[in-house]
Amino acid sequence: MSIVNVTDDTFEHEVLQSGLPVVVDIWATWCGPCKAIAPVLEDLAAEFSGRVKIVKVDADANPATVSAAGVTSIPTLGFYQAGERVDVLIGAHPRPVIAAKIKELLS
Repeated sequence: MSIVNVTDDTFEHEVLQSGLPVVVDIWATWCGPCKAIAPVLEDLAAEFSGRVKIVKVDADANPATVSAAGVTSIPTLGFYQAGERVDVLIGAHPRPVIAAKIKELLS
């Protein structure tokens, strides 16, 4: 499953109403650490395809979603289960840390 771009308008449908657990990457085009984890998230989206949905939210273009999530620093990875955020990672983390959080989300 490829990564889906989500907007303020589609967040509720794509994340809160998703039948799968969701990892939400809140990022921006000017953010170096965001660009650093992008290939990791692509790889994890392929590895966990069909079990977890990974979506991206451009922080600059979607201020309502960023504000509602209480995001103050990017990248922020939110981990959602049944419409609720159950965990969060702030900043760029290595693949094993992100993969472990996804595995926790699935357990």
